[in-house]
Amino acid sequence: MIISQVSISPLGKDVSVSRYVRRAVDVFKESGLRFEVNAMSTVVETETLDDLFDVVKRAHLAVLNEGAKRVITEIKIDDRVDKAATMRSKVRSVRG
Repeated sequence: MIISQVSISPLGKDVSVSRYVRRAVDVFKESGLRFEVNAMSTVVETETLDDLFDVVKRAHLAVLNEGAKRVITEIKIDDRVDKAATMRSKVRSVRG
């Protein structure tokens, strides 16, 4: 399982970005992938890099289509192949 942190930042419009973030979150919802939104980013689980890049591309374009003049998208990828991991198992391992 690939666990990624995605941050999509619209620039060049309003001070508040919640409208744009909601549109990006809609894309994650429509994807059927497991994801969690937090105050600064979205964490998503995918089986493949292609699945990840596809949903991130669609979310990035959705923010542009919502009217943002510039979008910066950052992705951090945890692609662990030695054992199975999920968002929940990673959190569980540090909580004890």
